[in-house]
Amino acid sequence: MTWTGQGHQAQKFFAELFFKKATALLVLSLLVLFCTDVWQRSTFIAPRPTSILLDRHGVFMAQLGGGPAGYGYWPVDPVPPRVAVAILALEDHRFWDHPGVDPLAVLRAARADVAAGRRVSGASTLAMQVARMQHPEARDPASKLMEAATAVLMTARYGRAGVLEQYLRLAPFGQDSHGIAYAARWYFDRPVADLSWAQIALLAAIPQSPGVYNPDNPNGLARAKARAALALARLHGQGLMGMPDYAEALADLAALKPRIYPARQPDALHAILQVQALNTNAPAELIHSTIDLGLERIVTQIARRRLAELSGQGARQVAVIVADRASMGVLALVGSGGYGARDDGEIDYALRWRSPGSTLKPFIFAQALDRGVISPDTVLLDAPDSGTGVDNADRRFLGPLLAAQALGNSRNVPAASLVRLDGLDESQWFLAELGLNDGLARPGRYGLTLAIGGLPTELNRLVAAYGALANDGRLQPLRWYAEQALAPPVPVMTEDTARTITLFLSDPMARLPSFARMGATEFPFPVAVKTGTSQGYRDAWVAEFTDQYVIGVWVGRPDGSPMDQLGGAASAALIGQDILLNLYHGEADGQDDGSFSAPLGTAPVEVCATTGRPGDCAQQLVAYLPPDSVLAPPAAPVVALRITAPLNHSRFLLNPDTPPGLAVLPLRATGGAAVDWYVDGALFQSAAPGQTVQWPAAPGRHVFEAVNPFTAVKSKPVEVFVQ
Repeated sequence: MTWTGQGHQAQKFFAELFFKKATALLVLSLLVLFCTDVWQRSTFIAPRPTSILLDRHGVFMAQLGGGPAGYGYWPVDPVPPRVAVAILALEDHRFWDHPGVDPLAVLRAARADVAAGRRVSGASTLAMQVARMQHPEARDPASKLMEAATAVLMTARYGRAGVLEQYLRLAPFGQDSHGIAYAARWYFDRPVADLSWAQIALLAAIPQSPGVYNPDNPNGLARAKARAALALARLHGQGLMGMPDYAEALADLAALKPRIYPARQPDALHAILQVQALNTNAPAELIHSTIDLGLERIVTQIARRRLAELSGQGARQVAVIVADRASMGVLALVGSGGYGARDDGEIDYALRWRSPGSTLKPFIFAQALDRGVISPDTVLLDAPDSGTGVDNADRRFLGPLLAAQALGNSRNVPAASLVRLDGLDESQWFLAELGLNDGLARPGRYGLTLAIGGLPTELNRLVAAYGALANDGRLQPLRWYAEQALAPPVPVMTEDTARTITLFLSDPMARLPSFARMGATEFPFPVAVKTGTSQGYRDAWVAEFTDQYVIGVWVGRPDGSPMDQLGGAASAALIGQDILLNLYHGEADGQDDGSFSAPLGTAPVEVCATTGRPGDCAQQLVAYLPPDSVLAPPAAPVVALRITAPLNHSRFLLNPDTPPGLAVLPLRATGGAAVDWYVDGALFQSAAPGQTVQWPAAPGRHVFEAVNPFTAVKSKPVEVFVQ
């Protein structure tokens, strides 16, 4: 043989060796990939369980969670023995004997298919069905082979009992529900362990073909009952059910009527979404909402009717929250005028940040009461207050007013005075403690507009804050469902303060003359009411409460544009009044029922509205005072002095070309009273209310103070530098 021939044989030998090794490597790689895929497919999946949401009376509201995969997926551990034998009687009666694939069933199915010339019988075991439910694929020989391999490995990994539990968790039971535990609740409203033989048999009949055996229609129910009867017969034939139980189960099956749930409640969609958003913990099988669907429908009808009436004045959307006073559980939520309707009805306007107008004023007064700045007999001054940018909405001034009147008439100037006295930072912090804002804004950002609604908030936050007034100063978050984990109530103001503010808000006489009697803020039973209107009539509000309910209403436009002179008293208050009259059935005979409690240790005293003292005068109001305070000296009107010019820490440069005597700084102060001006500790000049004083500028550091000569009220000092 030549060297050429020998080289050719060697080349052929090595080529064949390489081909064999490559083939072996390819086969090995495919085998590894196949085994890896089978291992992954045999791993049990655990879809997130879903819940059934009920209202406070147990009426169906919705299924929560779900999605394309459907609902249910509750684990069954342990599996009730009667459930196990019924399922296996129909789906896999040799389940405890085979390793995940039943060879006898495969041979039987093959013979039947060959005899018929087509596929007429299946051989899927429970384990193979689990494999298919976890990874659905086309029904072809390759996928069947994969199912078989997965079933064997799955059975080896988890055991037969584990496979059965997984099947009962994933199996479809019609109407997009999965798992027998969920189906037991869905069809029979009971735990799976409490199902009767007839109920178990009916449920066992469904997974083979949920569409064919759908209990939601008469034909499907009839077919399901026939298959269930087959299951009962097999159980009886196997000696697993005695004759008395068998006869009773057949009778029960004939009369069995599974529960058919209504569609998801359309009027409660925003409430449903709110519960779903809050229910982030491990879901319960049943969630009991605080919503009363009957009241929800009534409140929705009222809100829509009134919104239609107000649409001519530019109102486009509405939101309402009705809560139980004691628990602060939400009884009704209207998130918009109609979900999915025009004007962005899918938005929940109870959760939108808007300007609350004067509905924040009760908390400004509450802080002043808590800190001892005012008392029920304090007289506040409602007078022109130039330089602050705060004015009364009606451009009028009512002069001296009791605190109850200043709040009841919703006067901006006295409220701004209290913000000054309490301090901007302290006022903003107190509103954050009430939950009215997130507390992230820099201190003093909103300035004196805190008194008139410059701080935005949400309706749900406002209702919770008014709940603190209604519950003697204890703040608790709104409760949306019974299983919701909430922090305990926390005190945010004293009981005396909360009760005093409540009495202020529930006195119709204290609202005169700004709000006429017998309007939307007056009722035939005690109600604490406060309306609010934001700048430019963009938002209209009312917050009100009785001894049983706390209610908040917002009316406005989705884009925040102005309405046509539509304020809270003429819009939101009408809705709130309709709701409360409906809740109390419009009865006027409960005038003394549900009265608000007075602060402990106080007694009602008629005092003069302009002096805060007992005695005859043009207008008297009832104030609840300690008995020993009646003879106390009359409280002077609270007047907050504030220097508006010059600004603190200002620097001024003198122009050397300015003639002597013309280089002056204007001195201005607010407070509506006469002012004595002090410069560097010495009296410079006295000024009439609102008068601007000219101070001849001199180089150096100077400190200015304004003092009211009648009350000794002082402004904060202002420091300036002149060069």
